[in-house]
Amino acid sequence: MKTYETFARDLNRLLGGQRAVRITVPGYMPLTIEAIGRSADGGTLIALSHAAIQNGDLMRDPEIVFAVRASAGDRTAEPLSFRNDFTGTNQEVYRYSPQGRRTHLVPSLKNELRSFARMWFRNLRAQGFFGTEAVREPLA
Repeated sequence: MKTYETFARDLNRLLGGQRAVRITVPGYMPLTIEAIGRSADGGTLIALSHAAIQNGDLMRDPEIVFAVRASAGDRTAEPLSFRNDFTGTNQEVYRYSPQGRRTHLVPSLKNELRSFARMWFRNLRAQGFFGTEAVREPLA
């Protein structure tokens, strides 16, 4: 759970009180973070992505959607999905019924996304996205 608490703090810091932000650091693809709605259980959905243009289309490389939840005074952010448009990859940790209820968990993907997100946040720090040199542009 500590990892998910760290993810929530990092996402909150990147959003900086905004609903959507583009963060640029020279030499790296822009990073976009956006509150995109609510999960079926009431959590806030946050999309974090790098993106590039290919043949006029916006391509995510990658995007992870997190569900941010508050419980007993703590905030957690669980990675729910992974998308990379360049490779045609779109993976979901949970399957849902037509009513929006979770029906199935893919444990191996849940572990992979937790590990990938941990590495991604570490890289974002090293690349300066959390630093003062990052240029923040509110989008909404």
